[in-house]
This record gives sequence, C-alpha cells and structure tokens, in this order.
Amino acid sequence: MIDDTLLEAEEKMEKAVEVAKDNFAGIRTGRAHPSMFNKVIVDYYGAPTPLQQLASFQTPEARTILISPFDKGSMANIEKALRDADLGVNPSNDGNIIRCILPQLTEERRREYIKMARGLGEDAKVSIRNIRRTAKESIEKLVKDGDVGEDEGSRAEKDLESTTKKYVDSIDEVLKGKEAELLEV
Repeated sequence: MIDDTLLEAEEKMEKAVEVAKDNFAGIRTGRAHPSMFNKVIVDYYGAPTPLQQLASFQTPEARTILISPFDKGSMANIEKALRDADLGVNPSNDGNIIRCILPQLTEERRREYIKMARGLGEDAKVSIRNIRRTAKESIEKLVKDGDVGEDEGSRAEKDLESTTKKYVDSIDEVLKGKEAELLEV
C-alpha cells in the first residue's frame, strides 16, 4: 500500500520535472532552436495543428532558423501563426522556406525571461509539494485506519521527503542552467 503511494508520488514528480523542462525550452535564449516553436499552433485546413507536425527545422546559424513546410499550401498559415505566437521573430517567406532571424536579446529582455523562468520553476516546485502533500495525507490515512504501523508510516514519510527534495533540487538545477543560458551573450 505505502509502496504504491510512494511510487505514484515519484512518477507524478518526475512528470512535473518534465513539464518544467518543456516550459523552460519554450523560453527564448540568444540561440535559435526548434523547441522554441513547440507551443506554436497553426490553423491547418481548419484544424489546430502543432507546427512540429507541419514542417522541418534547420538552424544554419546561431540566430537563424529555417522552417520547411511539408505542404507548401500551408505557408501563409504557418507565417501567420509565427507572427501571432509572440516569439519576437519576423518570419520572411521565399516560397519554399520560411526564414526567422532572431534579434539580439537586450539586457532588459534577458531579465524578463529570467523572471519568467523563475516563475515557471516556482510553479513546478509548488506542484511537486502538492504531490507530496497528497501522498502524505494518504500515508497518514493508512496509519490512522490501522492498515500499516506507525513506524512504517514514519519511514514512508521520510522517504517521501527525500524524494521531494531530490525533485525540487532537480528543478533548481534546470533553472540554474536556463539562467546561465539566458545571461550568456
């Protein structure tokens, strides 16, 4: 019973870390990378479709990304979605590919992105703590109902605390890496 609760909590914490990594990847740094476009949704013949499914990406230079649509008829919609996505890029279309040149980040914009990254990191930590609280309540209920002994319950709570600390530290490491990437000129 307790092992199932701890395992479920750890799986959920792992997912929270993965979501945080995905969110951090969406924050623009000085370099162009395809993960910046993960959240871009294109109106493809009336159906909202992720850009990743409609095109391939190339980064010939650090601040340039080339988007090659698989269906040339969708170029206008892709271009519109890129303009509406608030990524700070101005796409140019030459008929075969869409070229996005990322402007150099200003110091002020870098600070805004760092603040955004810290907010996302704090959200991830809060979700991990909520998972911990739910698991702890479940363990306490098992002890109260007499399904497990108090010693086993306290051991499980200690395991839960160490697991929580491990995942919170993991979020801190990812955040520190993202901050360093943002400050890099």
